[in-house]
Amino acid sequence: MLVSLSIRDVVLIERLDLSFDAGLSVFTGETGAGKSILLDSLGLALGARAESGLVRHGAAQASVTAAFDPPARHPARTLLAEQDLAAEEGAQVVLRRVLTADGRSRAYVNDQPISVGLLRRIGDELVEIHGQFESHGLLDASTHLGVLDAFGGLGGLKTAAAETWGFWSSARKARIEAEASLSKARAEEEVLRQTYDDLSELAPKPGEEAELAQVRAVMMHGEKLLEAMNAAQTALSQRGDVEASLRSAQRSLERVAERAEGRLEPVIAALDRAAAEAAEAVGLLERASAEIDLDPRHLEKVEERLFRLRANARKHGISVDDLVALKDRLAHQLAQLEGGGGDLARLARAEQTARTAYIAAARALSKARCDAAAALDRAVAAELPPLKLEKARFQTRVAAQDEANWGTDGLDAVGFEVATNPGSPPGPLGKIASGGELSRFMLALKVVLARISATPSIVFDEVDSGIGGAVAAAVGERLARLAGDDLQVLVVTHSPQVAARGRHHYRVAKRQQGEAVFTGVEPLPPEARQEEIARMLSGETVTAEARAAAAALMTP
Repeated sequence: MLVSLSIRDVVLIERLDLSFDAGLSVFTGETGAGKSILLDSLGLALGARAESGLVRHGAAQASVTAAFDPPARHPARTLLAEQDLAAEEGAQVVLRRVLTADGRSRAYVNDQPISVGLLRRIGDELVEIHGQFESHGLLDASTHLGVLDAFGGLGGLKTAAAETWGFWSSARKARIEAEASLSKARAEEEVLRQTYDDLSELAPKPGEEAELAQVRAVMMHGEKLLEAMNAAQTALSQRGDVEASLRSAQRSLERVAERAEGRLEPVIAALDRAAAEAAEAVGLLERASAEIDLDPRHLEKVEERLFRLRANARKHGISVDDLVALKDRLAHQLAQLEGGGGDLARLARAEQTARTAYIAAARALSKARCDAAAALDRAVAAELPPLKLEKARFQTRVAAQDEANWGTDGLDAVGFEVATNPGSPPGPLGKIASGGELSRFMLALKVVLARISATPSIVFDEVDSGIGGAVAAAVGERLARLAGDDLQVLVVTHSPQVAARGRHHYRVAKRQQGEAVFTGVEPLPPEARQEEIARMLSGETVTAEARAAAAALMTP
């Protein structure tokens, strides 16, 4: 809902601050008082096209700030979150537009700069405007399908269609990829087979590169390693057997250990461990020496194998360890070729099954849409006669699309169409109806669709154009019914019957200040409301009869 609107230096408005509540708010005033400036200003804050002529003469810039308080999960808040512009929970969404005298403009949301395009997207979620200067919402044909589905409560059927579309899309993608792979394999069969034969002959093993590299490194340094091992063996034996010497020292101490009152026990234990470690070291050294391979022919074979593995890996742009997987993959492709594309046939059957399931779900959705369209048409038709549109006809077109245009929303294209005269073919809502007629069509639609609307604020301009009496009263009654307690409806009106149904009333008037003229807006208390409605009834001179008629109109 629109909470407040602040306007600075827009055309005849120098400074204006307005606050708003839920329900029906009406704006009245003499012709030329500046009511359209209010709508231009609001449009500016919502991302409408900006023109330098909107800047008040003599001012450097104009600015408009509109504050809203949409509910927590409103689409506008979702959009802000997607753009990393989410406000704190419960905080207002504040849109601001600044327009300089040279025609440049800047846009902000919650004081953060954004593009005008994003401002317009946010504004479209917050306010729906119907009138002579710009229209959003239901005049956008792309919204009609979603509106019809919401009106018919078709969420479950729509979800089923979307899910089966996803399954079909996945199955189709798998089949297409398999076809492409098989086609490519057939075109390159000779190369594939030669590559597979080469890898089969090479017979790579997992982890073989690391193992061969380790063996090669040891063999390349074999002589130095063996030289060091021999030196170690010499050091262990050049003064006799180290283990035998340690054991001899151990036995000498053991013979006198009892007389040492335990002092020699740690020494004897240490000698025992040292003798055992020395024996183990000698054994390990002997085995390591025996394993050193100094045969240059063996080294040559190891290097040849290692380099061959690496050359094959470079050839295919993969690591040596991935050669095994490549070989297996080639084997699978060749098996497909030899098997005549058995997997492809299986995937084609799966795709056909998924397609059939999607069509069944989408047709069920289409049937439900046709039923919902008939119900919507009847409901709108019931609203048209009181609005002086008794000769007009509203219809919801549900048309099957070509398969190329099928998708998650099903098989259909949906559009709202009207015929304003008997015998005339129906056409798109925004092109056939015009002026106040269009606004009344929108009013009828919004009354019928009120329970599914996500837009918290609706603006009508010239909804009462060319009507009066009972028709104007019907318009006012529907506007009040549409607004209720949860929705906010703002109406610029010349009709006293419409103005009388307002919960909030604002009077727009010009005032002279020196040689300058300014437009002002004031909220009217109940007594002033009656006087304004009486003026609308009687003209320049307000009579007692006009005041009585105004009081009667204002009586629920």
